Amino acid sequence: MFLNKISFLFLFLVSFVVFSQEASKQDSLFYNKLEEVVITGQYNPQSIKKSVYDVTVIDRKQIDKQAANNLADLLNFKLNLTVVPNAQSGKSTISLFGLDSQYFNILIDNIPLVSDNGLGNNIDLTQVNLDDVERIEIVEGAMGVEYGANSVSGVINIITKKSVRSKWSIKTSLQEETVSNEFAFFDKGRHIQSVNVAHNFSDKWLGRISFNRNNFAGFYDNRKGRDYYNNDSLRGYSWLPKEQINTNGFVNYKNERFNLSYRFNYFNEYINYYNPSVRANINTDTQTSNPSATDRIFKTNRFVNNLNVNGNLKSGSSYSIFASYQTQDRYLNEFNYYILSGDKTNEVDEIYQSSEVFFSKGTISNFIKSNRHNFQLGYETRYISGFDTQASGSVTQQDKNRKQNNYALHGSSEINFSDSFMIRPGLRFEYNSFFHSKLLGSLSLRYLLKNGFELRGNVGTSYRTPNFEELYYYFVDSNHDVRGNENLNPENGYSVSVGLKKKSWFDNSSISLLNNIKINYIDVSDKIDLAIVNSSPLQYQYINIDAYKLWGLSSTNTIKANNWVINLGATLQGISRIANYEVNAKNDFLYSFQLNTSATYEIEKWQTAFTVLLKHNGKQQNYVASGTDNEGNSIFSKSTIAPYNWLDASLKKSFFNNKLETTIGARNLFDVTNVNVSNASTGGAHSTNNNALLLGYGRSYYLKLLYNINF
Repeated sequence: MFLNKISFLFLFLVSFVVFSQEASKQDSLFYNKLEEVVITGQYNPQSIKKSVYDVTVIDRKQIDKQAANNLADLLNFKLNLTVVPNAQSGKSTISLFGLDSQYFNILIDNIPLVSDNGLGNNIDLTQVNLDDVERIEIVEGAMGVEYGANSVSGVINIITKKSVRSKWSIKTSLQEETVSNEFAFFDKGRHIQSVNVAHNFSDKWLGRISFNRNNFAGFYDNRKGRDYYNNDSLRGYSWLPKEQINTNGFVNYKNERFNLSYRFNYFNEYINYYNPSVRANINTDTQTSNPSATDRIFKTNRFVNNLNVNGNLKSGSSYSIFASYQTQDRYLNEFNYYILSGDKTNEVDEIYQSSEVFFSKGTISNFIKSNRHNFQLGYETRYISGFDTQASGSVTQQDKNRKQNNYALHGSSEINFSDSFMIRPGLRFEYNSFFHSKLLGSLSLRYLLKNGFELRGNVGTSYRTPNFEELYYYFVDSNHDVRGNENLNPENGYSVSVGLKKKSWFDNSSISLLNNIKINYIDVSDKIDLAIVNSSPLQYQYINIDAYKLWGLSSTNTIKANNWVINLGATLQGISRIANYEVNAKNDFLYSFQLNTSATYEIEKWQTAFTVLLKHNGKQQNYVASGTDNEGNSIFSKSTIAPYNWLDASLKKSFFNNKLETTIGARNLFDVTNVNVSNASTGGAHSTNNNALLLGYGRSYYLKLLYNINF
């Protein structure tokens, strides 16, 4: 199997060379017309060709073709990314290069987004609405110099819309979607409504407001819902019902040398948990029963205020200043629910997760008028306050309110040795009130070779700060002793990537090719894990003990021919998880393989586009504790997650000069729900008690209607 995967990637390498040799000289005018502009990690907005980083862009057209309402809908088909849903919490997070959502940052217009217990990381993807989004930029690898802590594996930067062409732009949409084979208006399925109004008050002032409601009625599967009262574990839902409200406001002022924008977001979410364990409550005197269960309602409120000022000084220098105030509170309403009567008793209502953040960031660049040299200096401050009762432990239930301040200065220089060759060294000094000082560095290069080849290389460092659970968890009773560790150190990580890209056009045809080959390496030291710190009595504690290493080889290829756009990509990754405290730990690399492809066929005359997306996730392996030796040390064996495939298809059709757009489609056509996990075991660190991994709720169909008014 391993040789087959190597052979498959070798074919991509061969195709890369063949395509490059067959292509003729590019038409520079045609090339410049097609070039996309990116901002992530740049001094100023740059074309992708001039960018020092290899930036992956998901544009608005792709978002619309997938009828994606949030990030969880969109990212399933990207290489190196895996969406990880949790049916019981209602959250969907993401792993990048096998590292979970603690290791990368999600930004909105270069500002990290607040979460239950962090800033920029641990984001629930279903909470990030895409209605006002222009495009999404993804940069893989450590971005510590630009974005600081928790950007070990990369960043996802969501760029919102800043302008409209007409004086008034009004959009309203309705989307109905099945949840597997379950659908009924209001009671089953998924129901989305939105409205977006933008107005150019003058050539300098723009305002926009938007509203989105996403009602997911839950997935019954084999469950019986809220009103079922038999105690056979069938009450409730396999996927919890939830309702989300997203409200946005945006104001922008601009003139020739100055731009000011303010963005407001209010997010509200309700998630309902119906306990499958039912109490009969039999009254022997009346020979009646009044069944009840302990149910929960989770409520989230998030407020985001983002301000950005940017422009050019008379000297020619460009500057940008960001300021953000964000809060997020997660409420728990727990009560005893009497199923037949609908009464509630023993009701408890409390805030059990809370985050309050003030964030500010500023940069200034273009100090000297030179085509060969450019410098950028910047600062960043973060003031974070909050607590996480859930992560602190179910025994103490203490609201451990903690404050953490972070101050950073960073600088970098772009040196153009020629029009083709540029390097960018950078340094960042960061002081954290809890974890003290860190020095981060990076070195990037871009070399534009002959015949359209582009060579890029990056090496950079970042670190991950411990989360609430790792710091403060406390669960001690007669059978357990599991504790956090307030003396933990941050995890340290660095990455190296080298990529070669080739863009080609053919004479006398409309065929164009884009081929990209990249090698990635990530190394994380001082990795935090739960370990046995005392054998008698048995005690567990989080400590800095592990390491994580990854190398990956990936190839992405795009062919544009007439009305066709075809993408084909593959990646092979090897991951080594090093458990230094385990005597029998196995630290060899375990390999996984991903393949993705998509095809879009557009008929401009009919204003119609048909899109198919496919992603294959090969088997994934990990070592888990499967027993003990004669001396009581853990013995490890391989646990394997079976391979699985995602397949989506959609048809988008416009009417009346794009005033009305309809999109019909299907998600998860292979009907994936649970994927088997073999040789899973229980007990101890590095182990799991699952024999199946929950990934989806099966094949679903949707219809979206979007009405545009521009005048």
